[in-house]
Amino acid sequence: MNRLNDKVIIVTGGNGLIGKSLIDKLKLENAICINADLHNKTLDDLSNVICDVTNIESIDNTINLVLEKYGKIDGLVNNAYPRTDDWGEKFEKITIDSWRSNIDMQLNSVFVFCQKVLPHMATKKYGSVVNIGSIYGSVGPDFNVYNNTELTMPAAYSAIKGGVINFTRYLSSYYGKSNIRVNCVSPGGIFNNQPIEFVKNYENRVPMKRMGIPDDISPAVSFLLSDESTYITGQNLIIDGGWTCI
Repeated sequence: MNRLNDKVIIVTGGNGLIGKSLIDKLKLENAICINADLHNKTLDDLSNVICDVTNIESIDNTINLVLEKYGKIDGLVNNAYPRTDDWGEKFEKITIDSWRSNIDMQLNSVFVFCQKVLPHMATKKYGSVVNIGSIYGSVGPDFNVYNNTELTMPAAYSAIKGGVINFTRYLSSYYGKSNIRVNCVSPGGIFNNQPIEFVKNYENRVPMKRMGIPDDISPAVSFLLSDESTYITGQNLIIDGGWTCI
């Protein structure tokens, strides 16, 4: 239970559905965990830090606070999920401005956070980054699961998560010589009180016959941040109850 003993780890979007589980799991593993979230109040111990991942100055401030207090960053989890108010529009109704905004907020925030943190890890010759992807960054959506609901799979999501997965591979190759590991964890559908018809459709489709929960995801992230995975990099670990195997 102490795989992450005294490792300083930043988790973006730690107040979200998966983020809360990540924070709880990392703390159980004895990590010094910084929850970098827009809706926080910054605490003296930095367990919570106000951070807008869409704002470079805010990212810089978060990183500087952590380095000033702890002198290092051992791990980074890019989990934040910013999006526009019209997120979820049908493909035909998506405006180009909405498309650009979502690509910028989600994909580019991962780029900036990595670009700011990885050089600090490189000076220590140690570090692990876990980017949160999605099954829909690897395979196309099955729109049948949305039958009889108002839900859909946002088009930008596939572009963003596909980009995150391949960007992960790029970074793992680029920083491998610095003993830095960069991996991706891609969840399948996570239960979040969706309409019952959607849940039924999804559970009928997935081999394990249930939607995922956040606690299905956090142990894998903890493992990839730990020294038990010191020769694993550039991988996309899919956690989906078998969705992508059929």
